[in-house]
Amino acid sequence: MKLGNVINIAVFVAGLDEEYQNNIIVGINEFSRKNNINVSYFAAFGGMIESRLFDIGEYSIYGLANLEKFDGAILMTNTINDSTQKEEISQRIKDSGIPAVVFDCDNISEFYNISIDNTKAMREMVRHVIKEHGAKTINYISGPMSNPEAVERLLAFREVMAENNLPVDEERIYYGEFRRFDGHDAIEEYMQSGLPLPDAFICANDAMALSAISTLEKYGFCIPLDVIVTGFDYTYSARNYCPALTSVKRPLSQMGTMACKVLLDLINHKQPVHEQLEAGCVFTESCGCPAVVETNYSEFRKTTYNNIENTNSNIRKLNILSARLADTETTADYYAVIEDFVKELECEHFSLCLVCGLLERYKLNSFEDSDNSFERMSAPIIWNNGISDSIEYFNGEDMFPVPQTKGGNINYFLPLHFRSKLLGYYIITNSDFPINSLLCHTFTMAVSNSIENLCKISHINKAMEELNRIYVIDPLCNIYNRNGFIKHADKVFKECVANEKTVMLSFIDMDGLKFINDNYGHDEGDFAIKELANVIKECCDDGDICARFGGDEFVIFNRNANEDSCHILEQRFNAKLEHHNSIVTKPYKISASIGSVIEKVDSTYTLFKIVKMADEVMYEVKKNKKNSRAGALK
Repeated sequence: MKLGNVINIAVFVAGLDEEYQNNIIVGINEFSRKNNINVSYFAAFGGMIESRLFDIGEYSIYGLANLEKFDGAILMTNTINDSTQKEEISQRIKDSGIPAVVFDCDNISEFYNISIDNTKAMREMVRHVIKEHGAKTINYISGPMSNPEAVERLLAFREVMAENNLPVDEERIYYGEFRRFDGHDAIEEYMQSGLPLPDAFICANDAMALSAISTLEKYGFCIPLDVIVTGFDYTYSARNYCPALTSVKRPLSQMGTMACKVLLDLINHKQPVHEQLEAGCVFTESCGCPAVVETNYSEFRKTTYNNIENTNSNIRKLNILSARLADTETTADYYAVIEDFVKELECEHFSLCLVCGLLERYKLNSFEDSDNSFERMSAPIIWNNGISDSIEYFNGEDMFPVPQTKGGNINYFLPLHFRSKLLGYYIITNSDFPINSLLCHTFTMAVSNSIENLCKISHINKAMEELNRIYVIDPLCNIYNRNGFIKHADKVFKECVANEKTVMLSFIDMDGLKFINDNYGHDEGDFAIKELANVIKECCDDGDICARFGGDEFVIFNRNANEDSCHILEQRFNAKLEHHNSIVTKPYKISASIGSVIEKVDSTYTLFKIVKMADEVMYEVKKNKKNSRAGALK
């Protein structure tokens, strides 16, 4: 995917809506735009819904990245909680041979590690809580042990507790996933434990710490008077919470910028210049220290209002989108609704990429056997600076349905799936919606669920069509059955009555079916019935309606009859029947009796009355045949 001298970088990340990821991404994006680098984020929201099948679908997006198309990779695998996924991504990068940088992970020798001294900062935080505030009993809310940063911070906590001769009660350690809701869950678990209130809750990141404070306050505890709470990362929310959160300030945006600089040196076969970044503690209200004022109050009020306004606006847009998607029953309507919403995302480019044949191959509840392959893709929506297009097929290895022709693009690839079943993905280019809006994940889920609903509607419609076909089509002869004949012929017949037209109805009854069944078997009997049906179909002109009316009884309805129609039809029927007998060379002959009536119909007629009249004529024909054969035998 090289564009002249343009460099293309792949980034693997989870949880775009978290502030840690956001700050690093800002640094990556700023550097990339300035240096005309194309960045493609393969982003998932794994671990958010607490569903194994959902996570399988989310993590499928990492398999889309064709590493042959990239010059280097940035691994934010510390944001991915699934250890198997992290190992698979790392192994793929190693096998590809492209240079890669990783954050706060020094146990993979093939990758260049961009790190912040987390251990030193956490030690300083724990010492401060113990020495300055006299904490002796401390609960710890940790990140996952699959995350190197979480391991480092927990180890630092244990070391400082040991150096101060304070015991670490394992019941007072909660292992979370670095997500907001972990703080809430940690406090709920503590409240159920029956343990005395600790002096402090030390948390491995701000998101968990703020959720922990909120939950503690709901239980009536005052921070920091009743219990101290500290965080790590010093995010915007931490700085502006009340009480302001004691935390560890880390240069995350600088970390993203440095990752790009190091990767650029590696791509250009230069020795990177890199120093470990330093983190520093900010002691403020949540531990009992004086407030640290860094934010202009007027600016904070404006920012808060704008954030609330944007969130409310986005929620309204998503509600409208969900309602409109729920009303769609065709693919054309569905794509039109999505495209209208895309116009409001302030992006340069948007592509909706779906697995080829998604509607045709749909199976209910086919989750476990989904192959999650991006091999064959279609792009029903390609929106590029206001110009709409679509592509029926493209190779999933290309990732983009339309190749990019310039550098400096920031692309976000997000998965579309229903549980573990892969539906496709979408691409947003040069928009901050994925990282600035907390509703990006909600939008992704709404699109995914609506695609699944569209598949179900299509599947149900096809099932209904098949049921309708079975209801009106005879399965042996593949012509109308009695239901089908009545449904279609009665409508035409009523039009003929209204216009007092002349119609013809022929009733056909097979001769000697019992003889064939008794002497050659029922399979031969079925064959004879099918052959007779084929003869009848061949005798029909456009507009004629033929049907299998019973076991060996057939009818033909003609709406444009004249006085010669009976003779012409019967002559044609007998000739074609004789021709079929000469071709099939069976030990028996297929024979049938045909009786026809021609009537100018008015309101005194019904279709059933005409059928009965033709049946009576056919019966006389059949009786005359029997009498003729009996006379010949004499």
